Amino acid sequence: MVINTNIAATNAARLLQQSTSMLNSSLARLSSGSKIVNPQDDAAGTAVSLRFNAQISRTQAASNNVGSAVSYNQTQDGFLQKVGDALNRMSELAMLAQDSTKSDSDRALYNKEFTTLGSYIDNISTKEFNGVSLFNGNTLAVTVDSEGNTFGMTGVNLAANTYSDATSATVGSLGNAQTALTKVKTAIDQLATDRATVGASSSRLSFTSDQLSVLAQNLQAANSRITDVDVAQESTNYAKYSILVQSGTAMLAQANALPQAALKLLGS
Repeated sequence: MVINTNIAATNAARLLQQSTSMLNSSLARLSSGSKIVNPQDDAAGTAVSLRFNAQISRTQAASNNVGSAVSYNQTQDGFLQKVGDALNRMSELAMLAQDSTKSDSDRALYNKEFTTLGSYIDNISTKEFNGVSLFNGNTLAVTVDSEGNTFGMTGVNLAANTYSDATSATVGSLGNAQTALTKVKTAIDQLATDRATVGASSSRLSFTSDQLSVLAQNLQAANSRITDVDVAQESTNYAKYSILVQSGTAMLAQANALPQAALKLLGS
């Protein structure tokens, strides 16, 4: 029997330290809800999770960009609907002005409304969405994924000659009314094409938005499998380590008491 080196106590202390460390780790996982509290818990998992989190953030940003583009398109189409109403009325006025029973004075009254509607369309061509022109004809590059790839959203140009020819026409005379009708009909055909283009872009953006939402959800699920703690399993581990710490503490006390038996030999 030795008293200088208590091997039993040393072993008990070492095992108690291990159990305490595992108990603390389990407690940290349960309190944080994450399996990876420190990088050493899962070095590879930490790296993968970091990349997933970055991609999720980029995907959500791309989804926001697509949402802004959808709002831009909806605003465009709202204005184009009113342009269509104005052109329809202008074509009606051009027809009325061709009535041979009307005098030039009557046509002057039609022309006043006709030119006012033309000015209304010209004014719409200058409208903006958050500082970006709605109708300058420029193609907008909309980011559609986390890698920065873009979709070219074709622009609409309300200042094009097709529209300006119609809005600058007059119906003050029979000949002018006939010419104006031809120009307005051409503008209506162009408007139909432009609204179809806007509708096609809206459809594409809608599918892209849905795709990004599904992608973000799947990435979050994948990241969750790496980082999120299984509470049921970890609660079982916590109970096990708690028991080991308690029993280890008790055994360390017993091991420390063993050298006391040597005093009986010294005292005998």
